[in-house]
Formats: sequence, C-alpha cells, structure tokens
Amino acid sequence: MTDITSINDISLEPIPGKKYWDIDRLWTEEFIYFLLVDRFHDNNDRQPANTSSNRSQGSQDGTKLSKFCGGTLKGIQNHLDYIQNLGCTAIWLSPIFENNDAPNPDSGSYHGYSIQDYVSIDPRFGTKQDLIDLVEAAHSREMRVILDVVINHSGDNWGYPGDYPYYYYNDIQFPFGSWRSDTRPLPIELRNPDYYHRRGRIRNWSAYPDYVHGDFESLKDFNNDEDANGLALQEVLIKAHCYWMREADIDGFRMDAVKHIGPLASARFASAIREYAYRLGKREFFLFGELIDQDDAINRFVGPNTSTQTGDKTVFFGLNSVLDFPLYYVLPNVLKGFQYAPPQQLFNRYEAQQHRALSMGELGRYLVTFIDNHDQPGQNPRWRFGADAPDPQIIAGIGYLLCALGTPCIYYGTEQGFSGKGNNDAGGDRFIREPLFSLENNTQNYLNPNCNIYQEIAKIAQVFKTQAVLRFGRIYFREISGNGRDFGLPKGQPCTLAFSRILGFQEVLIAYNTSYNESREDYVIVDRDLNSAVNAKLKFLYGGSGEVEVKKHPDPNNSARFVQLFLKPMQFVILQPTTSPSS
Repeated sequence: MTDITSINDISLEPIPGKKYWDIDRLWTEEFIYFLLVDRFHDNNDRQPANTSSNRSQGSQDGTKLSKFCGGTLKGIQNHLDYIQNLGCTAIWLSPIFENNDAPNPDSGSYHGYSIQDYVSIDPRFGTKQDLIDLVEAAHSREMRVILDVVINHSGDNWGYPGDYPYYYYNDIQFPFGSWRSDTRPLPIELRNPDYYHRRGRIRNWSAYPDYVHGDFESLKDFNNDEDANGLALQEVLIKAHCYWMREADIDGFRMDAVKHIGPLASARFASAIREYAYRLGKREFFLFGELIDQDDAINRFVGPNTSTQTGDKTVFFGLNSVLDFPLYYVLPNVLKGFQYAPPQQLFNRYEAQQHRALSMGELGRYLVTFIDNHDQPGQNPRWRFGADAPDPQIIAGIGYLLCALGTPCIYYGTEQGFSGKGNNDAGGDRFIREPLFSLENNTQNYLNPNCNIYQEIAKIAQVFKTQAVLRFGRIYFREISGNGRDFGLPKGQPCTLAFSRILGFQEVLIAYNTSYNESREDYVIVDRDLNSAVNAKLKFLYGGSGEVEVKKHPDPNNSARFVQLFLKPMQFVILQPTTSPSS
C-alpha cells in the first residue's frame, strides 16, 4: 500500500545520491525469462519435488489455478540463482500493480492485468520495498528487470448503467454508470469518466475503431484520444510509470496490447518513458510491445521506417521491439515436424522481413521471439509447446530461439517440460499458467536444476553468450542433399532444418532433425568463402563431439562447400569452423 492518492503526490526528481543502474550490454543480447509473479514461487522454504533429470508437471487443479496461488516478489528474489543458472539475463514480470479485489486470494485477477491502483504494488505480491530489493538483487547479478505495463485499459473499476455488459456499436459512447469502489482507481485523477472511451466490449478484434475504442471484455478502455481529456490521461499514466523507474530502477517495459492503443498515445508514452530513462542515466531502457498480428502490422511499429501520418502529425511509435507473433504462429509446428507445417512456411516468414533492414542481422533487433506464453493465442487446444513433446524437441525449440534472429524469451516452466494440458481438459489459459511450486504440498517446488531440459538449455545459452555471431549475425537457411550432389531447401517433413549465422567473416552452423523416430544423414551447404581452406573442418559447439570435414562438390564446375551430418531423431547441433578463412 502507499500514501499516494494523486499523481501530484509523486516526485520525478532523481533520488538524491542514487546511482541508477546501467549496463553496456545491449538489450538485443538478452535471454529473457518471462514469469507470472503469482506462479513462480511463494515465500515458503521449499525443495524440488524431483531432483532427477526427469521433467515435472505442475498442478492441474483447475479450480485452484483460477485463483491466486501465492507467488510473490520475494519468492522470485529468493530463487534468482535458478533463473540465472538457466542462462537468462533478464526477467520479465507480469503486471505487479494492485488489481481488482485486492487482497482477496479468491480473485481471478492473479494475472495482474486488471489494475485498480497504478501507484501501489498488489499486496498479494508484496510491497514496494520487495520490488526494490528484487531489482537490486537482479542488478547485482547483471540481470535486467522488465515490468509488464498496461496503458490501454484499467481493471473492471466501474460499470455501465444497470451494471449490464455493454457491447460496441457504431462507435457510440455510452453513459457512465458507477464506480465499484469509493477509493479506487488510483491515482485519483483516474476517477474521471471522461478518461474512458465507454464504447462497450469489443466485438470485432480486427475492425477499426472497434478494437481501439472498445473494452477488453470487462476491463475498461482508456480514452487515449488527442483531446483535452485524452492528453490529461496520458500525462497521468506517463508519470505513474516514470515513478516506478525512479523508485525501483526498472530496466524496461513490455507494453500490453499496443495494437489497441492509439498511435499518438503509444508514441507519446514510449518517447516520454525513454526521455526519463535517459535523464536517470539508463541508456538501454527496453520498450517492447505485445502486437498479436502479422508482419504488415509489425512493420508499422518497428524498424527504420515506422513513421506514419495521423492528421498533420508524423508519428514514430518509439518501441524498440515487439513480440514476434508471426514466428510463433509458424515455428512450433515446423520444429515438431508436422506434415502440414512444411519448412517453407518458416523460410517465407523470414523473407517477409527483408525490407525492414538493410542487413539480415539487423532484423533481429526488432523482435522478441518465443514458442509459448501465458495466452497461447491461435492454438487449439491452448497447450504449451511442451505438450506431447519429448525433451529433445523442447530443447531444440529454445535452442532455435537462442540461435536464430531476435531476442529470445522463454516462458517459465518450459525449462521443466510443463505441458499446460490440464486434466482431460481441452486447454485454457488457467492450465498454461501452472505454478512452479506445489499447491498440494507446501514443502515442494518444481525448480529442479537437474532436469534434463533445464541442463541442455543452459548449455546452449552459454554458447549464445560466448558467440557474438549468434546475437548479431545475419541468417541464411541452408540447402541440403541426400546424395551430396543435388541440393535444395527442404520441402517436406521430417527434414534436416539447417541455417547459418554469419558475422564479420565468421560462420556458425545450426542443424536440427525434425523427425521423432528416424535418424537422418544429410549433406548441408556452408559458406564457400569462409570454408575454403585446405582441410577445413567444423567442430561441435553443442549437440555432438569431434569435427566434421568440409567437402567440395563433386562437380568441378560447382564451387559449393558442404558438410555431412548424421543426426539422431530430434538432435540439435551447433558447429563452428576450426580455422579462419585466411588459414
């Protein structure tokens, strides 16, 4: 709780004598661990329920999973070792501000997206000091902390007349009903009916202005328009979030639902936040957005040519990056070798980005990549990537993210093989949000660093950390051949999926056998110029041992170079030349 009631109660002057944390590492180099605060760890002293290399399964009690489970900020701080030793360098926290029905443990707003007080920590998660302590502890390990922020809508803090659900219709503004509390929302400036669009619930999530003016179900959409009320509202939200940067030294914001915020409001928020970060000496404050859409929409928000005209104003959205939903819609099924997901879908996804940057290496800095998350939109059933997936497949999924373009992000529990399937249930967000601690035994958690998946991800993350080419290099999918003569990109499933990252005359080759049950023997193209030395070889950095010889094409008129790889089912490997091109 806090004594702050008005936005005028806060100071944005830097705290006297405080040195705000900054690090030379670029945000594009992070390996992000995304967790729901309520589901990572509580304050109990627990031990891993399983200390073998086997994977775990979280609670499947749907009733319990629909409510607060007890995770806290202190629980996260007490187990930073677990996150750091996985190889992660940044932690993305689900929203932590006070939600509706605080501190009722039976509330369904455990996820944090139903905010009623923007200047207080939800008491179920802890206190402001708990957040400060967590950030300081993370910084001492050179780890960034990113907050999930919601400026598109507030919680269900008021109702329409009669407290009936109203639905969007012809952009008509409906009358205001009544506040649900005499003291919320906060800051008190948000208790202004004109700060909300009041258009009812969104009907068409793709039709403008429905998806910008409408409510997210019962959550109430803010009026982010370019009028007096909208501008005043934006000022309140900007100052409230700068306050948390000042107080807790936060390193970034993930902006929820950016597609649904007006372009000028989104740009103004991002620009103001970045300016304030610069004032505090935080040069690499990371702003990335949730944008559930395809590449044509992404191109409007990130990249070097994102300006657009809104009336007589030129708008630059100000985001560093967005979550890569187009990749998420394609990658999991390709990696699982599904027949209806040919690898060409993956190749096409990268081709669609070509115009976003001059160098294919630069494309990655505009995207945060993932294979599962807390919503699993577009998946039917809504299970995690780990559902029905053997360990090597999950390892390859995160391995791909760490080796391909983009800032990789792992969703908590993936490293333990969580499935999110529920008890004979068709899925649903509650089951993909299992706690990493037991709800049946308060002495047990599922933070098992001996788990095979955890161990292998940590090994790949170490390669990612030490190989700049995997963080900044260009990407090229490689042609393969079964006979060492006729090469082409793989067309069907299963296949050997291979690509190279190239940076400053250095190549790293990544390959994966998508088959569940069959080994593959394929020849894989490598860069001719970088592997032209006599007796050129590639050595394994991960997934194998020894070296493989770089071979010349049998046709003397073909200058191609390639290696022969023997891959077991679902084997994921990383290789690097043993010599430089000049050797």
